[in-house]
Amino acid sequence: MQNKFFGTRFTLRLLTVALFILLAVAGFGFSAYLFVVSKSLYMYIISIMFLALSIIAGLFNISASIMYYRSYYYGTYLEKIKQTLKPMESFPTVALAVPVYNENPDIVKRTFDEILTMNYPKDKIRFYLLDDSTKSDVVRELRSYALQKGIVYMHRRNRKGYKAGALNKMLKASKEEFLAIFDYDEKLINKNFLMDLLPYFQDEKMSYLQTEKTHSKGNLFSDSVKMFDAFFFKFIEPARALNNTAIFAGSCGIIRMQYLKKMGGFPEYVIEDTFFSFKSDISDYKSIYVPKVYALGKPIKTFTELVKQQWRYNYGDTQFLKYFFKNNKYFNKDRSTSVQKMDYLVHGLGLNYLSVVLIMFTVISILIVFSAAPFVNLTAQQLLSGKYIGLDLEIFGSLAFLLSFMVPVILTKIYFNSITKGFMLFALNFALAFVRAKAAIAAVLKRSPAIHWNRNNASANLKGLKKLLFSIMNTKIEVMFSGLIFTLSLFAVMNNHFTGGLWLLLYGFMYLFTTIFLYKYG
Repeated sequence: MQNKFFGTRFTLRLLTVALFILLAVAGFGFSAYLFVVSKSLYMYIISIMFLALSIIAGLFNISASIMYYRSYYYGTYLEKIKQTLKPMESFPTVALAVPVYNENPDIVKRTFDEILTMNYPKDKIRFYLLDDSTKSDVVRELRSYALQKGIVYMHRRNRKGYKAGALNKMLKASKEEFLAIFDYDEKLINKNFLMDLLPYFQDEKMSYLQTEKTHSKGNLFSDSVKMFDAFFFKFIEPARALNNTAIFAGSCGIIRMQYLKKMGGFPEYVIEDTFFSFKSDISDYKSIYVPKVYALGKPIKTFTELVKQQWRYNYGDTQFLKYFFKNNKYFNKDRSTSVQKMDYLVHGLGLNYLSVVLIMFTVISILIVFSAAPFVNLTAQQLLSGKYIGLDLEIFGSLAFLLSFMVPVILTKIYFNSITKGFMLFALNFALAFVRAKAAIAAVLKRSPAIHWNRNNASANLKGLKKLLFSIMNTKIEVMFSGLIFTLSLFAVMNNHFTGGLWLLLYGFMYLFTTIFLYKYG
């Protein structure tokens, strides 16, 4: 791969790995400096806290660089597997399921209209519409459509087990050999989905196959959100697949029914796909990832949609951590590696790292600015004079902050030719920090996985001051946190601590993006 800004693929790899490692080193360097300047128990406690966070962040950044680097070797690995595949002599039976819950019937119909034209013998495929809808008009319309199209319609009056529960109910009635799953809003763009992918199951140990997922083009916001998935499917999933730990992503994939039933069906958790992937791996089955797009999902156009998605993801990831620590001992000791276990641990901690750790870094930054450490309170005149050349706490902290900003910006520029989307990704991680943290707390306390975000069903029609007030009320925790940081920033400046004040000002502004995104994108 040639890039006009940075040269060859190998150069890109080295540059990206260097960025991740530099980010980790900045954190470790800051921690070391804190210990050097500490002269009280208070500062030693802060130093230890910051070191703990830096170690966590460093491990994630180094892990990310390793996954990124390894992802480039997946193409060669997959090509070798392709060369062993033979044309199908017979066609196995397939159940194709689309789970829905109070979705727009028109979108569901469009999805099925495309799926029904899939290139596969009609007598070998059976279509299932798994409807958990509670709205009578939606139920009535979808049932009528299914009857008209010859689709097996299954409705549940309760949502026990959520999506996993609906799929497990279907498993009891299904006799097909394979299960393909699509989301209600995924438009099929390649009708050879089954013909292309089923040959991979010639390996009798193959449990599931996942393809690349993405969304159709939308506005700046939705295209930026799409970058979350893009980084996962372009770099993380291929690297995991090399370790036989590719994640089944819930749709646009195929599962061998025999093994799914043998495992007792889908674990009935919020993110059943991750639990299923882990359970398949500890059962000593194989998985594979095919980096090819066969369907396009509906773009996430509102911040509210993103909040609900991220809440569900982090609630489920937090549940998974407990499940992982309880069950990772069942990995095959002869064939499993510490790398496989680390893949799942990093996955479970991922969004918690991007939320809880981010908030903790902010809190510790406040403690550092107002600590008793021997750093210089610079006046504006001293700053402009250029005479101050010491490596102070604020410079270390600002460097770490700057690097954490540069990494997504540079990577999105290199791989997706967009600086704007890189900044959006950086801002979105701050905007979602408290949402993800609250989801983790809800999971730990075993509260309902449902999130109550918008309190007003007519919010989409609000404008001007009413919309602003609505946005502030729905993000009051973030607004209050930002207000506190702004106040402390002002206090620091009033005491001639300009660099510390600027440091906190940046943090305060970033947390306001929750309100800004809700106001602008709804």
